[in-house]
Amino acid sequence: MLKFWKKKNSPSPAHASETDAEGGRPDPGADDDNATASTASGQRDWRGRLSTSGIARGLGGLFRRNPKLDDALLDELETVLLTSDAGVTASTALVDRLRQRMNKREFADAAALRRALREDLVGILEPVAVPLDIQAHTPFVMLVVGVNGVGKTTTIGKLAHRYREQGRSIMLAAGDTFRAAAVEQLKTWGERNRVPVIAQGQGADSASVIFDAVQGANARRVDVLIADTAGRLHTQGGLMDELGKIARVIRKIDEQSPHEVLMVIDGTTGQNAVNQVRQFHQAIGVTGLVVTKLDGTARGGVVFALAREFGLPIRYIGLGEGSADLQPFDAAAFVDSLLPDSDDRQP
Repeated sequence: MLKFWKKKNSPSPAHASETDAEGGRPDPGADDDNATASTASGQRDWRGRLSTSGIARGLGGLFRRNPKLDDALLDELETVLLTSDAGVTASTALVDRLRQRMNKREFADAAALRRALREDLVGILEPVAVPLDIQAHTPFVMLVVGVNGVGKTTTIGKLAHRYREQGRSIMLAAGDTFRAAAVEQLKTWGERNRVPVIAQGQGADSASVIFDAVQGANARRVDVLIADTAGRLHTQGGLMDELGKIARVIRKIDEQSPHEVLMVIDGTTGQNAVNQVRQFHQAIGVTGLVVTKLDGTARGGVVFALAREFGLPIRYIGLGEGSADLQPFDAAAFVDSLLPDSDDRQP
């Protein structure tokens, strides 16, 4: 039976103060006041937000420490990439290509190599900088997956905010039935964004909740349905199998659903993110990635590793706590934030 969402009163103080175990407390109401300003600054803020990442710090001082065009410069570049979680494959291929070009005397100086490095970094990321087209289906059914603590619920709230700002009708499905707090958090996001949330009690069958939500979204002609799922380690076979069950159940309504399996990656987890994506991709077929928490202490290079290893579209990156801080991924803006065209960073 379809469980229609019933609008509730404003969240109680207890709900309002509840900490989000998947990415910090849901944004305070002040975010709505700052949303327009945050969106306006947009990618202009990328350099400031990403400047604390390991790869930005490493690349930022690389050419000051090694102003001479020689093997020492390339050796340190490889070290920076490897220690920033860019992965052995991507790092080695990138440095070997630059070394070959240097030996052919294609670079007049270190500045020329710097420009070539920027072009190669953008070249790795451009194929995966593919925007998410949510107009292809109505309703567009999005299943959000990932391990515990990466920020799935927070990301869903930010996506709902973004699509509501675009004038689209949204519905959320509280498919994380293992944590009572997850359902309450999603309801809080729903109330804040003024969108309905389909939910059952803790311990309910996740596939059943999402099935009801797909039926409801179809009945109401909702533009986008975003379904949360329980966080699970990629090594937990039973829970991973449940994702396949969810997909099979909702395909009884629409054979093409889910139209997007969006996996949320914590940018601070480094190379472990590669193993996570591999396992989730095998279990359910990931179609897009969101990399969160890149504005903090993340090394940042994992974005290149993911692009090189899987070629999956990176739909968004998380650059802060505000609702508008989830930004569509832009390869050129990302690289410029890590390695500006001119070295204007302080030592």
